[in-house]
Amino acid sequence: MLRTFTCGELTEKNVGQKARLYGWVDSVRDHGGLTFIDLRDRYGKTQIVASADFQAAIHRGELKTEDCVQIEGQVALRPKGTENPKLVTGKVEVTKANIVGGPKSAFHSASSPLPFEIAKSRETNEELRMEYRFLDLRNPVVQKNILTRHRIYQIIRRTLDKHGFIEVETPILTKSTPEGARDYLVPSRLNQGEFYALPQSPQLFKQILMVSGLDRYFQIAKCFRDEDLRADRQPEFTQLDMEMSFIEENDLFLVVEELLKEITKEVMGHELKTPFVRMTYREAMARYGSDKPDLRFGLPIEEISEIVKNSEFKIFKDAAAKTNGIVAGICLPQGASISRKEIEGLTEAAKKEGALGLAYFKVEDGKLDSPIAKFFDAAAQSKIIKKFGASPGDLILLAADERAKALKVLGGLRHPIAQWKNLVSEREFNFCWVLDFPLFKWNEEEKRWDSEHHPFTSPNFEDWKKYKPANELGKIRSRAYDLVLNGNEIASGSIRIHKKELQQEIFETIGLDKEETDKRFGFLLKAFQFGAPPHGGIALGIDRVITILLGLDSIREVIAFPKNQKAVCPMTGAPSPINERQLKELGIKIR
Repeated sequence: MLRTFTCGELTEKNVGQKARLYGWVDSVRDHGGLTFIDLRDRYGKTQIVASADFQAAIHRGELKTEDCVQIEGQVALRPKGTENPKLVTGKVEVTKANIVGGPKSAFHSASSPLPFEIAKSRETNEELRMEYRFLDLRNPVVQKNILTRHRIYQIIRRTLDKHGFIEVETPILTKSTPEGARDYLVPSRLNQGEFYALPQSPQLFKQILMVSGLDRYFQIAKCFRDEDLRADRQPEFTQLDMEMSFIEENDLFLVVEELLKEITKEVMGHELKTPFVRMTYREAMARYGSDKPDLRFGLPIEEISEIVKNSEFKIFKDAAAKTNGIVAGICLPQGASISRKEIEGLTEAAKKEGALGLAYFKVEDGKLDSPIAKFFDAAAQSKIIKKFGASPGDLILLAADERAKALKVLGGLRHPIAQWKNLVSEREFNFCWVLDFPLFKWNEEEKRWDSEHHPFTSPNFEDWKKYKPANELGKIRSRAYDLVLNGNEIASGSIRIHKKELQQEIFETIGLDKEETDKRFGFLLKAFQFGAPPHGGIALGIDRVITILLGLDSIREVIAFPKNQKAVCPMTGAPSPINERQLKELGIKIR
């Protein structure tokens, strides 16, 4: 072995032993007659005390920060008063140390001048960090993210194996199927003019695995989507893909909850409460103005349309009278001390969400104080205060508009207001399931219905029988579900369709004719002819989960070699042009 110990291993029990360490020079400190070196690897740091010969070499400039060296010496206790309790190795040091073979030996790999200081890499321009990602990853803080990811993978495999799941790898080169985003396409040399697609998810393969009788599948799967990027998106990302046969929603929820409980307990030392909160899509939208509600704080939305419909305030009266209109708001505890300027700031934030404006009431002595309070009699004011459960000193913010727009405006205000008033606990992990999503959504641009999730999602059968014949497709609920963590969607899934006839009917409803259906999904429909079991599954975004658990801002922090916001890898230069010979082999010409 090139090393007998790692740099995070030596303790008092090793005193008197010879040690050979290999790692990177973290720092060199000259204390007059003594020179100290901190040697670092991914396990930790060890303090080295240089011998006389070693000191002379250091003074000649033969050792620099980030040189990779092999060092030999003897383990000794640090002098009393010089221990470092922050390090596992903090009570010992390696004395009488020398570089094995000398500074110019094969055991010494010198470093060029650094583009940034390793310990401060996270403070460096992100593009430069990504270009020198191999240096950025030496930073122990950055390494921790990757090591946490590794630990989570092991917990996933261990927990799901205990529940009878088997890990199956599905193809990366596959068929292009519509799943909501653009495919990355790969030209075929052997079948010129034809293309593979990189999978947006293993959706169809995992359903086929259920038909195949492998009733509990999982995969830590690479997925690819050609879409515009932001902090929580990458062109290639990783998801935990799961599918189970002979189940209903609750069976899957229990497994996912146990898995996340194990992850947060082992990795974060945090004990989750299960079962997670469950709410319908309609409840989430009505109470929180979002299908991914952040439940770490209150600020629920309350509707007061019935209370104000006969008021003298025309904007509220008109909105409440409309079939699809609403007057609703949120109550900010002890927010009545807000200044006029701060109210104007909230109004501007509401306008960015699509509102025409924002009304408000301050609660004082059982009454409402506002420029519009005069339009509401004492009885109406009392009912409004009671509806919000408001106390003296609270502030009620109100929007009046079409239902969807008003709820979106108020939902968009919840988080910034909660942060402004310090109502958000950043180290709290609040999970909730959102159920009963709509099966279809109306595509205004193309004047047709699309699948809300994907076309393999099973409908609520009562809704299907009731509303499909009446062509009231917007009222049909699906058996889809999302898992939300702190206001972020981290997983999405559904009970699937497993009957060929129903699947074909769904395809027809979203505008796919039989020829297109057979061309794209013929292999799935063929499988459904041979005794397909009822089944369902979920895909959990691993990058996003780790990012939230570690309190980071971007999933790029937890991916070893991420792309930037232009989908470019600054380190390798990918994507890059290819030569004419390669294009000719593929039968492709660039226009």
